[in-house]
Parts: sequence; structure tokens; C-alpha cells
Amino acid sequence: MNSKIINGILLTSVLACGCQQSSNKQHTNETTDSVDKSFDTVIDSKDVKLYTLTNGKLKAALTNYGARLVNLQVPDKAGNLTDVILGYDSAAAYKANASNFYGAIVGRYGNRIGDATFTLQGVKYELEKNDGKNSLHGGTHGVYNQVWDVANSSDSSITFTYLSPDGEAGYPGEVKMQVTYTLSHAGGLVMDYQATTDKETVLNLTNHAYFNLSGAGSATILDHELQIDAEAITEVDDTLIPTGKSIQVEGTPFDFRKAFVIGERIETEDAQLKIGKGYDHNFELRKASGFRKVASVYAPKTGIEMQVLTTEPGLQFYSGNFMKDTDPKGKGGLVYPFRSAFCLETQHYPDAPNHPAFASTVLKPEQTYSTKSEYRFIIR
Repeated sequence: MNSKIINGILLTSVLACGCQQSSNKQHTNETTDSVDKSFDTVIDSKDVKLYTLTNGKLKAALTNYGARLVNLQVPDKAGNLTDVILGYDSAAAYKANASNFYGAIVGRYGNRIGDATFTLQGVKYELEKNDGKNSLHGGTHGVYNQVWDVANSSDSSITFTYLSPDGEAGYPGEVKMQVTYTLSHAGGLVMDYQATTDKETVLNLTNHAYFNLSGAGSATILDHELQIDAEAITEVDDTLIPTGKSIQVEGTPFDFRKAFVIGERIETEDAQLKIGKGYDHNFELRKASGFRKVASVYAPKTGIEMQVLTTEPGLQFYSGNFMKDTDPKGKGGLVYPFRSAFCLETQHYPDAPNHPAFASTVLKPEQTYSTKSEYRFIIR
């Protein structure tokens, strides 16, 4: 049994799933329920694998390519396990379509940074432009497009780690980051994030899972009922970059303080909806801190309700506005059409490094980045 310290946490390399710690070495995991051969490959000279978690309530499959969720099976009202996560059947497909971000940890900066630049300690940093003139989710060399190491695992939990070198995708500092996925006894998937840096930088990690609570591959999420505990959204310009202003949700299609069907107002004549081609906005959560429930989504077809809990101040709601029938087919050869999934990304605000009034995303060498989010499932 080998152990080491990462960010102050003791991690053991003898894994319950039979895997060895990943450090560009071959895993020894041969159990059929935790390795799908379509994921047993090499990307950027590093081994990629598929891992399964279960706790008697939920099942999840994850890969160390992008530290991403591949599937998440939850019981529906009939007791049948339903995969509620969109994705692909192989690591190669995820790599070929990395810009869809399916299920991945995105960063270093989740969401957008305007003009792909920010200034820190008087130094202007130029980032990769992968969203018009802006940088989205860390650019093309973001952490979603990297092979992470496996530091620790059990039947119901796995920890991925990644060392992002100084200057990667234009960001300063060597950043040691980790995310631990745990299936909780409360019926949730918990994500604990930690990171440290050797140089002042900015950091904003989140998971970019695409959900359909009627089942991955179902035609729409417009029948889902959504509630978000937010009094305001962050106004965006025509490139989806914050203007620095907030818009109160009262009297607008963005008022989800009480549960509302997603599709009921999505075609409303509203300037912000037109910019996003639907919902693609940061909701400014009413309680800005503490681990608390901030949103819920309910699918009448399956009876599945997903509750979102987080320590983060913002929640990006995306209603699948850029999905289309001609996209590469997903798991099982399924088509993922327009608005057939939603994302609820727990995060700090978009473009915060360029808006001093927003909650800071600066990480200093003497600090430890630490956030927690959970997708919790119940039946109604």
C-alpha cells in the first residue's frame, strides 16, 4: 500500500476497484464492470480508463480523460435505473468532440472570459480564444481536454488529480488540482474540489454534465420543471460576456424562484433570451455562501427530481440551445437534438477576473481552493 499527500490530504494508491495509481503507468484494473475496453486507451501518452461507482442507490461511470462523468444511473418512479447523463461510448469520441464538454471538469476557468484576457498584479494574460473573441472553459487546452491521474478510489468514491503547468492555456502558476466524486447515502453525487498554486492565478472549476431526467437521449427537457433560488441574473452582451450589471428576475422569463416549466417561456420576446438563443445565463444565487440547496429540476415522465447543492455563488443554467440533430451521435447511437439536455453549472461568475465587483476568483500561493457541489436525486 502506497500513500502520499496531495493538498494536505492523505491519498492511498491501493484502490478498491483494483487499480494502481495512475502516473503514466498501466492500470491493472481488469474487472469487467469497471473497465469498458472502448475507454482502455492512451491519450497524450497517458493511460485512459473507465471506472464505476455504486452505493446501492446510484451507479456512475467516470473516466480520467477530463475527470468526466460518462453515465449516472438513478432510479425512476418505477424503480428502474435511468441514465440521466449525455455522453459518448468511447474515449476517442470524447476526444474528437471535446468542445462539447460532456460530463467534464472544465477550467482552469469554467465559463467565459471576455476578449480572452485578464490582468493580475499588473500583468496582462492572453488566453486561448475558442468562443469567438472570448475564452470558454479554459480554452482548447483546458483541463477537460487533459488526462488526469487517479489518486484514490473505493466502491463509491474516486479522486482525480491533475498538475496544470505554469502557462498552460495562458494561465499563470503551476496548479495542483483534484476533484473527488462520491455517491452519498442521501442519493446524491458529491463533487469536492481542491487546488493550490505556486503563483497568484485565477481558478473557477465546475462540472459540465448535460442532463435529461427523462433519460439520456430523450427528445426534450422543455417539459422539465425548474426552480432556482436567485433574485437576479448577470446581464450579458451579444457575445455572452457579463456587462457588469444585474437584472432582477421578477417579471421576466428568468424568474424560477418558484418551479416553472422550462419550455413555457423560453421563446418569450426577451433581449437576453435572444442573445443566448434560450437560457445560457449565470443566476446570482440568493445565499452567496455556505453549502445549501440552490435549485431543483423535476421530470414528470420519470418522476426523478434532481436537487443542486453548492458552496458557490453562481449557477449557470444552459438549456441546450446549440445542440442539433447533426451532432455526432451519443451513447448507444442516440441522437441528442436541440434542447434535449440542460446544464446547471455551479461556479463563480463568468468573466469575474475582469469585474472587481464580482466575487473574486483569485487564488494565491498561501491559499487552498476548496468548493463543494452535489447533484442529489429523489422520486416524486
